[in-house]
Amino acid sequence: MNKLYIGNLSPAVTAEELRQLFGDRKLPLTGQVLLKSGYAFVDYPDQNWAIRAIETLSGKAELHGKVIEVDYSVPKKLRSRKIQIRNIPPHLQWEVLDGLLAQHGTVENVEQVNTESETAVVNVTYATKEEAKVAIEKLSDHQFENYSFKISYIPDDEVSSPQPPQRSRRGGHSSREQGPSPGGSSQPKQLDFPLRILVPTQFVGAIIGKEGLTIKNLTKQTQSKVDIHRKENAGAAEKPITIHATPEGCSEACRMILDIMQKEAEETKSAEEIPLKILAHNSLVGRLIGKEGRNLKKIEQDTGTKITISPLQDLTIYNPERTITVKGNIEACSSAEVEIMNKLRDAYENDVVAVNQQANLIPGLNLNALGIFSTGLSMLPSGAGARRPAVTAPYNPFALPEQEVVNLFIPTQAVGAIIGKKGQHIKQLARFAGASIKIAPAESPDASERMVIITGPPEAQFKAQGRIFGKLKEENFFNPKEEVKLEAHIKVPSSAAGRVIGKGGKTVNELQNLTSAEVIVPRDQTPDENEEVVVKIIGHFFASQTAQRKIREIVQQVKQQEQKHPQGALASQRSK
Repeated sequence: MNKLYIGNLSPAVTAEELRQLFGDRKLPLTGQVLLKSGYAFVDYPDQNWAIRAIETLSGKAELHGKVIEVDYSVPKKLRSRKIQIRNIPPHLQWEVLDGLLAQHGTVENVEQVNTESETAVVNVTYATKEEAKVAIEKLSDHQFENYSFKISYIPDDEVSSPQPPQRSRRGGHSSREQGPSPGGSSQPKQLDFPLRILVPTQFVGAIIGKEGLTIKNLTKQTQSKVDIHRKENAGAAEKPITIHATPEGCSEACRMILDIMQKEAEETKSAEEIPLKILAHNSLVGRLIGKEGRNLKKIEQDTGTKITISPLQDLTIYNPERTITVKGNIEACSSAEVEIMNKLRDAYENDVVAVNQQANLIPGLNLNALGIFSTGLSMLPSGAGARRPAVTAPYNPFALPEQEVVNLFIPTQAVGAIIGKKGQHIKQLARFAGASIKIAPAESPDASERMVIITGPPEAQFKAQGRIFGKLKEENFFNPKEEVKLEAHIKVPSSAAGRVIGKGGKTVNELQNLTSAEVIVPRDQTPDENEEVVVKIIGHFFASQTAQRKIREIVQQVKQQEQKHPQGALASQRSK
């Protein structure tokens, strides 16, 4: 339940008057109204209803001549690290919100709440309750383009009942953010990767059917759960539908919906051809498209369809999805849906695996922070973002946060975007990541790349590099039909270079197969003054990150062996 506090009430107010007030605003109260002297408490079963009640009534409705206050009822013992921010402009970019939140502390998690309001709502978890308190004080009524932020505490379940983690509430969030709940079971679970499609609003009635019979029959036949988001985007020409089922069940349900719409269109003579429109998170679309658009072209050729993808410019904090439009007959569109979803599902599952590897390799790394990267992975299952993931490695190479240096190479023309106006973006990025970020001078006037020097512990590296990758994608510095791939340089002790390469190149080949990154250890390097050599890593964000962590792990093993057997290590080095 979402308990609300109603304050500034006249002593003469009755429970029935409160019910009447809420009912008049189409916010009916079905549960008990607990009325005290000057205030009251009510419950809503759903976070969306609670948000609507706060936004509709607080400071806007009167009873007995007094303007009432409505907010979440959060006992002091549960006022901890979690806050909710409402009335966020729907076009606000993630990076701007990142910067505002990071000014007041370390943000551990941001989840967008799927509401019916035109503005955005996010739930934010700070690292400490002190930081959350400061954020509430500083950001309440913060003005942004005529929008005034509204902020409340929301209950922090971990304060009162930290066990078991799998029972954390997830009510009210967008279906695309849901995934397998974290838990202790070692049994592998099939990831819930729903199919999301857009349908013309005029066909929603036909899809539901009289008394809901059509949709009931559809869900029964396909063994699926189908959510038709009728109340989203009031007045919009299209409505999203989310289908939860096996891949086969999703495809069968999609085919049936296409059939229903085609039949309705023929009967009403409202459209000649209805395209299939699939919604996909921006972070997955690059891999669907493939290098130089090859994957997409192959799907078009194999299925006889024409496929287009909405531009990156359409993405906002409120809309991290792109629209994949498939044109063709029903049979062709259905075949294309199977191929498209296979690609998206593979990309999603690879990201989840990569995220979980990061969680194991960097103790304490909060991967749900990815939800506020512009590369956007808020859709990852909550298990990937556990605050204290178990470490499966037999030793802990990062018991103390060691400062790492990574040189990341970006296109010269992107330098301005990374720095931002008067250096604002790079300052916000450094503050958000907890890293030092500097851009080295150009090696020559016509240099095509510039080196970004990032210094910080593993989690800071992950955050900073993730935001840079995302910024380059956002700003279209790379072809929209391909993923952002950057070259990163890290230095390793010359004594460890041989271990990174492995006998006959075995280790470096395994690294490349495991991470999908290109790993190069240039031969015949002269070690620098610190007896270190450069390892080059080229790949997309997760590939690069996994390769970096694996290489750091090898280096740590070499250092530990040298500490245990200093003479042997020295002899081994001489023999090389």
